[in-house]
Amino acid sequence: MTQWVYSFGDGAAEGTRDMKNLLGGKGANLAEMSSIGLPVPPGFTITTEMCGWYYDHGGRYPDTLDEQISKALSRIENSVGARFGDAENPLLVSVRSGARVSMPGMMDTVLNLGLNDKTVEGLAKRSGDPRFAWDSYRRFIQMYGDVVLGVAHHLFEEALENLKLDKGVDLDTDLDANDWRDLVEIYKQEVKTHLGRPFPQDPQEQLWGAISAVFGSWKIDRAKVYRRLHNIPEDWGTAVNVQAMVFGNMGETSATGVAFTRNPSTGERMIYGEFLINAQGEDVVAGIRTPQYLTREARENGNSAKPSMEEAMPEVFAQLKGVFQTLETHYRDMQDIEFTVQNGKLWMLQTRSGKRTANAALKIAVDMVAEGLITEEEAVMRVDPAALDQLLHPTLDPSAQRDVIAIGLPASPGAASGTVAFTADEAEARAKEGEAVILVRVETSPEDIHGMHAARGILTSRGGMTSHAAVVARGMGRACVSGAGSLRIDVKAGEMTVGGRTIYRGDTITIDGGTGEVMAGHVPTLKAELTGDFASLMEWADRYRTMAVRTNADTPHDTETARNFGAEGIGLCRTEHMFFEGDRIIAVRQMILAEDEEGRRRALDKLLPYQRQDFSEIFRIMRGLPVTIRLLDPPLHEFLPREEKEFSEVAMAMHVNAEHLRRRALDLTEANPMLGHRGCRLGIAYPEIYEMQARAIFEAALAVGEEFGATITPEIMVPLVATESELAFLRERIEAVAETVFEEKGQRLTYLVGSMIELPRAALTANEIARKADFFSFGTNDLTQTTFGISRDDAGGFLPLYVEHGIITRDPFVSIDQKGVGELVRIGAERGRETTPDLKLGICGEHGGDPDSITFCQSAGLDYVSCSPFRVPIARLAAAQAALKAGR
Repeated sequence: MTQWVYSFGDGAAEGTRDMKNLLGGKGANLAEMSSIGLPVPPGFTITTEMCGWYYDHGGRYPDTLDEQISKALSRIENSVGARFGDAENPLLVSVRSGARVSMPGMMDTVLNLGLNDKTVEGLAKRSGDPRFAWDSYRRFIQMYGDVVLGVAHHLFEEALENLKLDKGVDLDTDLDANDWRDLVEIYKQEVKTHLGRPFPQDPQEQLWGAISAVFGSWKIDRAKVYRRLHNIPEDWGTAVNVQAMVFGNMGETSATGVAFTRNPSTGERMIYGEFLINAQGEDVVAGIRTPQYLTREARENGNSAKPSMEEAMPEVFAQLKGVFQTLETHYRDMQDIEFTVQNGKLWMLQTRSGKRTANAALKIAVDMVAEGLITEEEAVMRVDPAALDQLLHPTLDPSAQRDVIAIGLPASPGAASGTVAFTADEAEARAKEGEAVILVRVETSPEDIHGMHAARGILTSRGGMTSHAAVVARGMGRACVSGAGSLRIDVKAGEMTVGGRTIYRGDTITIDGGTGEVMAGHVPTLKAELTGDFASLMEWADRYRTMAVRTNADTPHDTETARNFGAEGIGLCRTEHMFFEGDRIIAVRQMILAEDEEGRRRALDKLLPYQRQDFSEIFRIMRGLPVTIRLLDPPLHEFLPREEKEFSEVAMAMHVNAEHLRRRALDLTEANPMLGHRGCRLGIAYPEIYEMQARAIFEAALAVGEEFGATITPEIMVPLVATESELAFLRERIEAVAETVFEEKGQRLTYLVGSMIELPRAALTANEIARKADFFSFGTNDLTQTTFGISRDDAGGFLPLYVEHGIITRDPFVSIDQKGVGELVRIGAERGRETTPDLKLGICGEHGGDPDSITFCQSAGLDYVSCSPFRVPIARLAAAQAALKAGR
């Protein structure tokens, strides 16, 4: 019989932390904490496999599940000495989700389950605190009504706010037992009005409703968006965790909190977090009440008058501090912890590896190596390569003028400027138009996930350092300032006011997530300094990787940037980009529109010095590192005039009639240029083009080699090759140019001629093409287009829908399609090396900077990857991780 339910608690557990795929991250860690003797309320986990079964069977459950849950529930009852549904001594439980990877705020939770009109009286009597009992009941109705029954959350909030207005109080804690009793009746009536039936009183009905709601929340919109953004497969599913309730809202000796064993923003080794006395967990993260600091030092630094936990509950704080040390030593990673204190007793509700900024990830990894907790190899594996992107972009210039209008909490570091948007939909829509946007909210909720991803930064007027906005922003690498309480935000009016000033929708503001400052207008930025922990991690990464990392660069500026980021050469220099600068485009158009070879050669003679200068500058910066130069690739019509003014300029320069040029341009227009007269087909039709480029390369390489006394070995890449004979035809002409230049200059150099493999036929016949090639570079952008039969420029209209509906798991232009495109790369690599065993293999499409694609390249036996300059550090780290994984 399949085991669907795993119990934990009382110092023992049926699961372990290694069972995350089955128990989810939360369930596996609850089991682990129980096993190592930490105080964990007893409970049980329904596996992720049940989630799949539930969806596969139309929302039904296997017959054996009921029996397994009943047995597990009995264990909880025996452990805590209470009975589920007992009017005199009721057991209450929480029902929480728990996927194998953390998805904060994305799925649903229900607390205080088991309360009804009878058990609330029993809870009040046994606790001796009617206020606590009725407060717990109103919370349960609100959460269950929203999550399970579908009654809008705001209806309950409005009823609560109206009650506080009637009573003339500001805080929930100012309401007494009778107030909560009255509110419960209002809540129940709200449910009946909207559902047409009473709020469920049967605890068993409540439990199964909550379990189904948690499984159902796996496929709600916000969870789907989160999975799509973080590449989490839908078939993983979520587990459900049912656990005995412990109460942080039982008075002044009870509390609830969220903490990290290190600072998740900076990585500093310190206790970091917040708590609330007389509260339940959602109060801390929802921003309804302002949390208090855990340590006295943090309270003093934050200028707070409210006592820290260290001061208000010194004994519990000392115990919590010990638990931090135990968990970090046991898991050998920074932990994100949820805890509750009930009548002075500490209970651990969750631990997981904490989400952190890239800066914090680097510092924690490097520090833990120094502390002896982890090895260098483990440090390399700990840092998400994609997260390095947070470190590679500018920060605010400290000397720039700042018009600070508000100060909040520094929730996620980094700086961002943009125009104000007050809703997630608005932020997403304007970002799609290319606008830099700052999403401004009173507080964010999981429904805002799409707008948060689209925005450059996030600003909230409520919420602490562990609020939804803070946690999600840190995970996304967005700058975030939370809890800027002086802001008054009016979404409907499209404005916010602060200190007598009004900021309107569309106005520009700047936020600094490192200081918490909010500024009017745009503030200039500075480049990042990639030293210290970053340099240490990169040094370790370079030690363990086996693939080289090159860059795609066409200009001296890009080349210099890439070298500073550690590029070991250029894997793709697109020469066509050089043709658009300044006066060059006129010469290019003269060449294209010329009627005969003589006219083309006259125009090419004008381009030769420009090309030679471009290549010389790149060779100088690379100083002997390999440089792969792709000969002209795009169809000629891309260089032709489009505007009337441009036609006149070219006609004047060529001393011909503008109408004649328009007719010539029309003749060159292609129905499908992606598959038309481009790449090596141009070089065969007009050999003089490639001959000019080859001459510029050889002359530049010889001159720079002599200038620096360095050996320059250019790699000349012929694009869009489909047959061996195409490459043979063009290689012969390139070699002829080389011999001519060498004779003229009285010098020689070594060079390579290779092919860009970007057509399926080229991959399938790579054994033949390799007879004429010194290297292959897989151009996976075009290989993806020609394999799928779709244009990257036009795919935006349907590929996102394919991902959303699960037709494909990831956009193949973002991460290589391993089954199709990847298989062609493997075939090309294997067949090419059958003919030429020492054939150099690389990849130069955008996939060269994608960590998952880099792992594939490692397995395919490629020698190097090439990517855009700012992705070079990402590729270096990803290549190291790929090598370490391959060696395990």
